[in-house]
Amino acid sequence: MNFSAPPAPRNAVLFDLDGTIIRSHDGIIESIHAVLRDLGHEPDLSIDLTWVVGPPLRDLLAHILAHYGDDRVDEAMDLYRRHYEGGGMRKSPVFDGMRHVIESLHAAGTRLFIATSKPRYLARKILHLRDLSQYFDGMSGARADDSGAEKPELIAALLREHDVARNHALMIGDRRFDITGAHANHVRALGVLWGYGGHDELVAAGADALVSQPGELLEAIDTQFRLMAKHAA
Repeated sequence: MNFSAPPAPRNAVLFDLDGTIIRSHDGIIESIHAVLRDLGHEPDLSIDLTWVVGPPLRDLLAHILAHYGDDRVDEAMDLYRRHYEGGGMRKSPVFDGMRHVIESLHAAGTRLFIATSKPRYLARKILHLRDLSQYFDGMSGARADDSGAEKPELIAALLREHDVARNHALMIGDRRFDITGAHANHVRALGVLWGYGGHDELVAAGADALVSQPGELLEAIDTQFRLMAKHAA
């Protein structure tokens, strides 16, 4: 009796959303400033808020409010959701070249996923708004109340729920959370430099490689999967 070998697992790419696929900085900062005004503060425009794209919402709002001597984090979160969903999320265009990357990977049969600290329902709205949702096989994100936003747990859940083999998976993101979250799950990770983390942050986090622009990403992904296949041989 002849037994055929089981099919090899398909390669899977896990994408961060903010700072990797979409340029979300302006909408997020605008929403934060609106929250501060609602709470009676005049936003200090001298403060660099580039870092706010990536961390869990509760952590970043608590940090920002502390600058104003304010601890109303729960109220700030409710206000932020109202402002961001009311307009901020629409100021999140796709980075030039990323649509081509996503469409090309999908056409090649690569499984595509989103691993984001954003609430899952909100990430779905953004992907739908940008006509990208049809390319993704699944998504892992925070719960509606912004809990469960830590990247190690989000990536672990995605791998488990979608039966993704770690040695056929690659995480792509712009912040240290993406790199360390992937490595905590024994998944390789590419750091992208068009987002909000920057070279030094991604190197310190241990990114397996850095990519300067979306036009170089497909080749970088192919290189990583070739390395995985070589190590598995």
